[in-house]
Amino acid sequence: MSDKTTENDKISKTDEEWRKQLTPEQYRIARQKGTERAFTGEYYDSKNPGTYTCVCCGTPLFDSDAKFDSGTGWPSFTEPVCENVRTETDRSLFMRRTEVLCAKCDAHLGHVFDDGPGPTHQRYCINSASLKREDK
Repeated sequence: MSDKTTENDKISKTDEEWRKQLTPEQYRIARQKGTERAFTGEYYDSKNPGTYTCVCCGTPLFDSDAKFDSGTGWPSFTEPVCENVRTETDRSLFMRRTEVLCAKCDAHLGHVFDDGPGPTHQRYCINSASLKREDK
């Protein structure tokens, strides 16, 4: 997936500014690459229609039409709404995964796997704490 966000479009804040804006849980996950426990996040089983945006900067990331129940306990999507996400290799926890980040502010969102349903066969496994849903 290409990243069309330019450096001029990037949102950059100090840790102090992020801490003031976010709850401790949101900060731990979105800014420190944490994760929430499975089946505990606000959106893991939500079926309400809407657009899921970045909790840090409000950039639209995923649409409820692409959301599916993966059984993993995290909100899962087949694809992002556009090129507002970027990926990079994550070698933490003694494994190799593909990390998903907000292209605008570099917030950690979760990871993407190749075991989702068609037609994309992608499973964007995203932390609820990294998202905010704007209802339709």
